[in-house]
Amino acid sequence: MRRLIFIVSLFLFICGVILKIPTVEAQYPTHPIQLVIVAGPGDASDITARLLVDELNKILNVPVVPLNKPGAASTLATDFVVKSKKDGYTLLYGNTSGTVYAKASNPENVPYDPVKDLEPLGLHVFFPDAISIQAESPWKNFSEVIDYVLKNPGKFRCGTMGVGSIGHFRLEIIKSLTGADTTMIPFKGAMPAVTALLGGHIESAFVAVSLVRPHYESGKLKGILVDQKVADLPNIPTLQQLGYSRDLPSAWFGLFAPAGVPEEVKKVLIPAIEKAIKNPELEAKVQKLGFIAQYKSPTELRKLITRDYEEARSIAIKIGLSK
Repeated sequence: MRRLIFIVSLFLFICGVILKIPTVEAQYPTHPIQLVIVAGPGDASDITARLLVDELNKILNVPVVPLNKPGAASTLATDFVVKSKKDGYTLLYGNTSGTVYAKASNPENVPYDPVKDLEPLGLHVFFPDAISIQAESPWKNFSEVIDYVLKNPGKFRCGTMGVGSIGHFRLEIIKSLTGADTTMIPFKGAMPAVTALLGGHIESAFVAVSLVRPHYESGKLKGILVDQKVADLPNIPTLQQLGYSRDLPSAWFGLFAPAGVPEEVKKVLIPAIEKAIKNPELEAKVQKLGFIAQYKSPTELRKLITRDYEEARSIAIKIGLSK
């Protein structure tokens, strides 16, 4: 009898343990997750973010709600997430501007440390950017542009997102490799730069391939240099293809949480994000938009940020952009 009572008691105890101690993974997520996007509605990165949101909704079984917070070279949204609760319910769809170049060019005025204050969750896409010129311009290729710039200082203008943007740093790298110093014209967005180029107000623009591709197809613009190879635009070379020692840094977008988010939350988010990004249907949609879907793990993303930041800081100090 005692043996029977012991067995029954033990069985009830085990059942009680199983039923009364739910895992954190089962608890998270229990309500909607907010994904803060550094770009404005309709921007290229907003589109890729929302495509990813659709996949995460299915995997996490809770709504992932996009929130656009553009401005201040992506630092507005990034700082918002850094200062949010560390519970996994506020995430960032961040980019190179907010995590690398803004801090590298102006460390005193960016109120966070992107390496210490953000927890990488996975890289989503690379955004190929190209230097584009009018198709009817007198230059046929990048080499002819460089020759012109060297002979005509200050007369060749290139539109970028402004001082401290990745485009600014790329132009500085080009200058260090070629000696050609183009006149940078800052714009508040990529589309205004494209509009200015189409109107003949500037000679070139360094913006996302996805934005200028329609103008390539219409014959109004042509690309003369790309930061990374685009498979269906084989005639636009990279720097290394032209014989230079290196290529330009690439723009990318990835997902982050505030540093300090619980490990149990990361165990849910990281596999879900990887699964969503690697979904073949999502990859095809992203590729069709002109981006390169390329998942990188949190560790790889952190290494990428650190590498790009160290190079950007070195350039910023060299050109007097920062001390």
